[in-house]
Amino acid sequence: MLNFAKSLTRREKKVTLLIVDVVLIPVALVFSFAVQAMPVPPMQTLEFVLPILPYLMALGAVISVVLGVPDIRVSAYEWRGVAKTMAFAIYLAIGAAVLSWLFSVDIPPSLHIDFGITFFLLSAASRVVMYQILLAIYRWDTKRCRVLIYGAGTTGMQLATALKSHETIDPVAFVDDNRALHGLLIAGLPVHAPVRIDTLVAELKVDRVLLAIPSLSQPKQARIARNLQDKGLEVQTLPSFSQLIGEEPLLERLTTLDAHSYLHRPQVTAELEEACSSYCGRSVLISGAGGSIGAELARQVLACAPSRLVLYELSELALYNIEMELRPLNKDRAVEIVPVLGSVTDARQVRQVIQENGVQVVLHAAAYKHVPLVELNPLAGLKNNVLGTHTLAREAADGRVERFVLVSSDKAVRPTSVMGATKRIAELVVQDFASRHPDTAFGIVRFGNVLGSSGSVVPLFQEQVNRGGPVTVTDPNVIRYFMTVREAVHLVLRAGAMARDGEVFLLEMGEPVSVWKLARQVIERAGYTVKDDETPDGDIEIVFTGLRNGEKLQEELTVSGTISATHHPKILFAQEPLLSEIEVASIIRGTREAIASGDARRGRALVARWLRPPMPDEDTRGVGAS
Repeated sequence: MLNFAKSLTRREKKVTLLIVDVVLIPVALVFSFAVQAMPVPPMQTLEFVLPILPYLMALGAVISVVLGVPDIRVSAYEWRGVAKTMAFAIYLAIGAAVLSWLFSVDIPPSLHIDFGITFFLLSAASRVVMYQILLAIYRWDTKRCRVLIYGAGTTGMQLATALKSHETIDPVAFVDDNRALHGLLIAGLPVHAPVRIDTLVAELKVDRVLLAIPSLSQPKQARIARNLQDKGLEVQTLPSFSQLIGEEPLLERLTTLDAHSYLHRPQVTAELEEACSSYCGRSVLISGAGGSIGAELARQVLACAPSRLVLYELSELALYNIEMELRPLNKDRAVEIVPVLGSVTDARQVRQVIQENGVQVVLHAAAYKHVPLVELNPLAGLKNNVLGTHTLAREAADGRVERFVLVSSDKAVRPTSVMGATKRIAELVVQDFASRHPDTAFGIVRFGNVLGSSGSVVPLFQEQVNRGGPVTVTDPNVIRYFMTVREAVHLVLRAGAMARDGEVFLLEMGEPVSVWKLARQVIERAGYTVKDDETPDGDIEIVFTGLRNGEKLQEELTVSGTISATHHPKILFAQEPLLSEIEVASIIRGTREAIASGDARRGRALVARWLRPPMPDEDTRGVGAS
């Protein structure tokens, strides 16, 4: 039966509806005679009416087609359809009266009125009956999705009304937090308390829950959705009516704010000016060019108009993205952009790239920098951060590259993590090459956390807020130095231009920032409130997860503590201890042996001498969410 109904064309369905209306004309006429008080028996009067019946049915067909009554789908039969049916009945009653006069049939006017009313009721009822029959057929033949509507307000009521005519969705009940609604029937459905969801799911065989509570904040909706999903239910959220009609944006409330808005200090915005001369007209290689720092280095170096920009990157996707971004920026420049897919640990490839492209400046930003990941993968950290730096620095020195700048981290200072230790060893490697290769100006630039970079706290916090929380911070006492990517790279390029003999430059990053307070800022600037003891009804909670292995409560920027000023107020110079050539060679040899043997324990033992032991009054296990 369902297949037959589906196989009918739209024209065939219209003809069917027209035939139904035409057939209802004699039925309505007979009914009218049956209920009307006539001076002669009804059957005798019908004998006089029979001659006009064919004309009346033909007239009814014409009126129906002219008014477009058969064009109305039974599934969309509402007040407009009812109005057309009423007009149809009125014209038909008038037509019956005219035909009775023409054929001299003595019928009282009241019978024509009864006929019009009867036909209208029968025609309208036929649509409703046909629709219910079709709906029953569809329901019998099609699997229905039984839904529970969370929220019995205006949106929920409109949703329930709309779904009642749906072919495959069957609303079964409401749940709502408002106790005044419990036990009531709304849109024909009972309203229950949320605590009865488990029972309702079992009794009513609920497949899905629809959240119809658009007035509730997004984080609170997200929490409700997670709780329902934990029960094994599929959950969908319905936007508000104002969002659907465009009065309110159909978007999440969270918008990404500029990272510098969290710094509470002026951002470094000056032009590179004379520092550009160190990169202008030169062949510049940027390792890790697809990362956050590397990509910004590429953008700012491109603005200095180098002769060639070599983008060295291990990730194919990251390399593709930065190259596609730089191409439009290079339209009015004659810079040759050379994308190179490879690893800085591949000595043969590094040597070939430097020679073929006549590289004069190397900006080394390639590194594994996520503390917990490197802690779990020490050999990968040693290979990339230590051997990668050693390989690139050696080939740069052998190729008589003019300038080599290592982008380092404050975690290299008295490190408590494998990542920090590998970065400290990388610094010592660069200082060793600087002492033995005066033809190349080696330099190191060390700074703290970068807002907006991959894995940094602000994007992480924003993502957590977007999911409805909670926002996770490892410890309430964690503090960090922060810079934006743009200003960090600006100062890296300036410091790199000052490099001469393995100097360690420190970037002045202002006062350290509490990561916990930063988390509160992200929540509040997204338009939400923090859920805590003072505000138990807040939107998003901050959860302290405990400090992680290898991380510190507070970072430092210098090993020796001896800091000198440079001619730039934001760039400082640190006098750091060096290792001998033999000591550095021993470290590199031990690193190669650990990696070749695949012995992670041996790798950890190698970096152990560079890990600072915890101070008696300091917990060094973790940082915030950086």
